[in-house]
Amino acid sequence: MAEGLVNLITKQRPTVISKWFDSAIRAYAADTAAFIQSQKDPFANPVGSQTRNSVEGLFDQLVGGMDAGAIHACLDPVMHIRAVQNLTPAQATAFIFALKNILREMFDKPLQSADGMRSFLEIESRIDRLGLAAFDVYMACREKIYELKANETRNRTFKAFERAGLINKDPGKVPDA
Repeated sequence: MAEGLVNLITKQRPTVISKWFDSAIRAYAADTAAFIQSQKDPFANPVGSQTRNSVEGLFDQLVGGMDAGAIHACLDPVMHIRAVQNLTPAQATAFIFALKNILREMFDKPLQSADGMRSFLEIESRIDRLGLAAFDVYMACREKIYELKANETRNRTFKAFERAGLINKDPGKVPDA
């Protein structure tokens, strides 16, 4: 990857992360997003804290090694939250792809050269990889949620049938007729 653009992006790390975090919380209702953005206490605002930590970690992977394990570790908490909150896959992962526009706006001048554009295409490819990883993590979380719901429904139904005398827990015992 061309070091020039990466160095420019890295020098602007706090600004990029701030804008990226803002785009990540746009998935929420306006009042919720305002709370997430304003409340800095991680105990009072675990969603905001986890989202910020994930964005920071993903930024470091974007400009660094793109280690699959580290990317998964960054995505897992924020995608779990978004899966539980019933965001659609598009809503849950949109903030990853929003980084492309953030970088285009911030680094418009360097992108006007052929080298700058080539470098940016490499960065966009990395962002796409982050987005695909985010989608995989989100879908795995949703599958787990559906599995838990199905098991809970099965267990409740079984217990209801058992209370009604329709199911016998002891296979050797004949149910009362």
